[in-house]
Amino acid sequence: MSFRRSFCVHHVQEAMQPNAWFYMEEPPLSRAGFIVLSVIMAFFTIPAIVLNGTVIIVSLMHKQLRQPLNYALVNMAAADLGTAMTGGVLSVVNNAQGYFSLGRTGCVVEGFTVSLCGVTSLCTVALIAVERMFVVCKPLGQITFQKKHAVGGIVLSWLWSLAWNLPPLFGWGRYDLEGVGTNCAPDWHNTDPNNVSYLIAYFAVCFAFPLTLILVSYAKLLWTLHQVSKMACVEGGAVAKGEMKVASMVILMVLSFLVAWLPYAGLAMFVVCRPDAKIHPLVGSLPVYLAKSSTAYNPIIYILLNKQFRKYAVPFLLCRKEMVEEDEASEATTTVEAVSINKVAPS
Repeated sequence: MSFRRSFCVHHVQEAMQPNAWFYMEEPPLSRAGFIVLSVIMAFFTIPAIVLNGTVIIVSLMHKQLRQPLNYALVNMAAADLGTAMTGGVLSVVNNAQGYFSLGRTGCVVEGFTVSLCGVTSLCTVALIAVERMFVVCKPLGQITFQKKHAVGGIVLSWLWSLAWNLPPLFGWGRYDLEGVGTNCAPDWHNTDPNNVSYLIAYFAVCFAFPLTLILVSYAKLLWTLHQVSKMACVEGGAVAKGEMKVASMVILMVLSFLVAWLPYAGLAMFVVCRPDAKIHPLVGSLPVYLAKSSTAYNPIIYILLNKQFRKYAVPFLLCRKEMVEEDEASEATTTVEAVSINKVAPS
């Protein structure tokens, strides 16, 4: 009997032992292996909680940060904090124990909560890309990006995630153990046609669609910046330098998204298409932890590299007074604005 199926057999024992699932055979990792996974997850989870919590707190403390273009950044911090507080902390605890200890109901709750926050964060990355494209490229003319647009985008990201993570609770798809059996997620191994149809739809709308939005939006943004740079005649090439910095940031953002989510989505689809493939549980777990690690570096890439947030977040973390920074004319950060046809100023 396979490792995964041994868990499924023991679902029927949950009425007698509701707080633990036990192995019928040798676990996929040694005790030391589980401890190593627990330490690795703690290495990412603790900074994720601290950094995302800091973003939310300083945003509440300083009204200068409560601008429409920053709403999506705070929303991503909230979603990543939710992922870290649920999936991250539970992964640390369960790996330290060497098994998933919350039973079938706990598995479903964890799978739903982590997936809800994770997909919301993923969609917010796409939302940030679209917002930047609209601010810089103005595809709808001179319509100003306002609070109602920012709030609408945030609500849409949560509703989109909720709409695609609720079906397993009502019979279309299901949540189950994955990897080494210490965390739960959509069941990528179940070959039932009902489950497979859900997984394919889930992959399309919760990964492929946001990725397409990110690539199209940033491609349009970079093209616009390039056109402005060609038209501008600024002494010293300030616009060209600004364009290069923005391009570097865009590449970093896209790569971070792909590093976090492509291995997980790719392995999941491989398992769906090749259900008989033999994949070691540890190999199946690595993409999961890679995706969860994004909760730690998202706030660094998207927020702490933002001059506005850095001005307040760094002193807060160091328990110091507000930093005084000199303005940098063409610093590439998480928000870019086209101020005129002859000048592009990342801010």
